[in-house]
Amino acid sequence: MAYVPDTIFALATAPGKAGVAVVRVSGSRASDVCKSLCGDVPPARTAALRVLSDSRGTRLDQALVLFFKEKGSFTGEQVVEFHLHGSVAVVNAVLKVLADLDDLRMAEAGEFTRRALENGCLDLAQVEGLADLIEAETESQRKQALRVLSGDLGNLAGGWRENLIRAAALLEATIDFADEEVPVDVTPEVQELLNTVSDQLSKEISGVETAERIRIGFEVAILGAPNVGKSTLLNALAGREAAITSEFAGTTRDVIEVRMDLGGLPVTLLDTAGLRDTDDVVEGIGIERARERALAADLRVFLIEAGKTPDFEPLPNDIIRAAKADTLTDSSHAISGKTGFGVSELVSEISDKLADRASHSGIATRERHRIAMSRATESLSAANALLNLGPDHYEIVAEELRTAIRALDSIVGRVDVENLLDEIFSSFCIGK
Repeated sequence: MAYVPDTIFALATAPGKAGVAVVRVSGSRASDVCKSLCGDVPPARTAALRVLSDSRGTRLDQALVLFFKEKGSFTGEQVVEFHLHGSVAVVNAVLKVLADLDDLRMAEAGEFTRRALENGCLDLAQVEGLADLIEAETESQRKQALRVLSGDLGNLAGGWRENLIRAAALLEATIDFADEEVPVDVTPEVQELLNTVSDQLSKEISGVETAERIRIGFEVAILGAPNVGKSTLLNALAGREAAITSEFAGTTRDVIEVRMDLGGLPVTLLDTAGLRDTDDVVEGIGIERARERALAADLRVFLIEAGKTPDFEPLPNDIIRAAKADTLTDSSHAISGKTGFGVSELVSEISDKLADRASHSGIATRERHRIAMSRATESLSAANALLNLGPDHYEIVAEELRTAIRALDSIVGRVDVENLLDEIFSSFCIGK
């Protein structure tokens, strides 16, 4: 007897008071659940107004009901959605009735999406794109997540896979007819296919780090000597008192982080401990942390007092500003968090520099994508080297191509990803 998954239910919208709350049911008994609560099943994909009642006929709510047939829903199963009035009491009453029905249980975190994957409605990259879309805070994150969710990465990997399968098939044909005279030398076509895929993989690999930064956020460190105005500048950028400011040097002992949306990009500003020599053990720890975070940041903003130089060498793309512009006679290339002078110009420069970097991002957004593509690249490099040695090595070349194909298949979840699934779906909320 074939295994039939449980029918599951959950609140699909955020808990708490709202205008509308959506309760979703998925599984083979979804239509029975629909009949139980509202008496019938509306036509598929057609919103219908229905009165929901419990088994004793007690009215629960008047709701919009949507029914989706098997293979025509998000999960690939029968799905019914109850669009309720979004009061806590209404939602709780409906959930209680559902919990009391036979052969129905509350969904686990990410279980609806997991079923969509298992039923072939989404590939693994699209699942990750959906998770990123739910978490998106900025416009760039939204656009990036939608590209992955729409299947762009899967389509790209699928194109590479087709080319490699074509190359392997050409080699296999040559191997099968090794004892006969093969009229066409397949080496040039195979080499062209391998080079095309290798070039595209290299380009995509080079954009993963930036794409991942868009996904998780860029870091910009504010650096300078103690009491130079770093915390005041951070507060001005954040529009609130995020860091303690005082006239005493060494106030900031740890790295203070403020997350912002700059030009549609997610950016975390880091206010670091003032860089100086100190005998204070705690302050010394803060200074060391400041140096480490600054070096790891995507961009550094140095605040320099008049006549001073940075405490360590800025990188070519870093920004240098004269501190406390309100106290200087020459305010060119200066800034003051206290008065706001030069702050908007600094924000524009940071945004421009990060936007330029973001323009080089690829479609692949995660380290596991980079690892899979790198493994494929290594196999293609080995295959190319062996291909030049002639037909006697074609079997080994074909095996290298199969290894590359398996690596690319792991991107979309065809192979070698079972150990990742629990981790990926644990990041989803219940109801998604």
